[in-house]
Amino acid sequence: MFFYGFMQRAFQASFLISLIAPVLGLFLILRRQSLMADTLSHVSLAGVALGMLLGTDPTWTNIIVVIGVAILLEYLRMIYRTYSEISVAMLMSGGMAVALVLLGLNEGGGSLNINQFLFGSIVTISQQQIWLLLALTLAIGILYIVFRKPMYILTFDEDTAFTAGLPIKRMSILFNVLTGVTIAVIMPIVGALLVSAIIVLPAAISMRLSKSFNGVILIGIGIAVIGMLSGLTASYQYGTPPGASITLIFIFIFGLTTAVKKLFSASQYERLTRRRNITGDTD
Repeated sequence: MFFYGFMQRAFQASFLISLIAPVLGLFLILRRQSLMADTLSHVSLAGVALGMLLGTDPTWTNIIVVIGVAILLEYLRMIYRTYSEISVAMLMSGGMAVALVLLGLNEGGGSLNINQFLFGSIVTISQQQIWLLLALTLAIGILYIVFRKPMYILTFDEDTAFTAGLPIKRMSILFNVLTGVTIAVIMPIVGALLVSAIIVLPAAISMRLSKSFNGVILIGIGIAVIGMLSGLTASYQYGTPPGASITLIFIFIFGLTTAVKKLFSASQYERLTRRRNITGDTD
């Protein structure tokens, strides 16, 4: 399969996605915004439908729409600070409604294209998307190195970040925009319905294996590489959608790590109990 150009591009894209997904996913989880990725992925369908209606490249219209919605999402989050899920529900349903209306106005149909965006397709990955994904990976990597400590403070305590003089609103908007652009770029590869899971799951799995911030990201990258490449291979071999295949691999890894950790904890507790019984220590 490595002799096919589309598979080479698919593996290149998967490796780049593996580098940035744990970074964004960890911040989304810690900020209690895991559903934001799901919201942006649903809204991005409106950008795809708009591109199909205008007869232009859906990737660029998708990026423009997602950037606007990412900024709007932060504005609504500030308004509904206590009930932030209202903005999520509002934009998710509104984005899907706009997408369906635009698809209805598109008399040319385009059902094949929209299915590719819904479920992902490794065949349609272009070299332009690879370069765009590479530029996005470099940008996120540089921003993470520069703003790691400020984002760490903002993630755990916005009041402390505000007191320290950090531009919390601009930082939050920039993070939302980066998340939205990432979703817009990788959506044709893994599909809109499961792109949020692919961003969040590697970080969620690695959080069970490491307690340090950098450790979670490094382990998450390793898990993402294994899951992405294994899912792509399964997708090629069995003709299944890549997004679904990758997500199932991640869920399997999550179940495996959970079971192993429980067995290790039980074994460790049993050894500690035996030691106490031998020494007669009841502390």
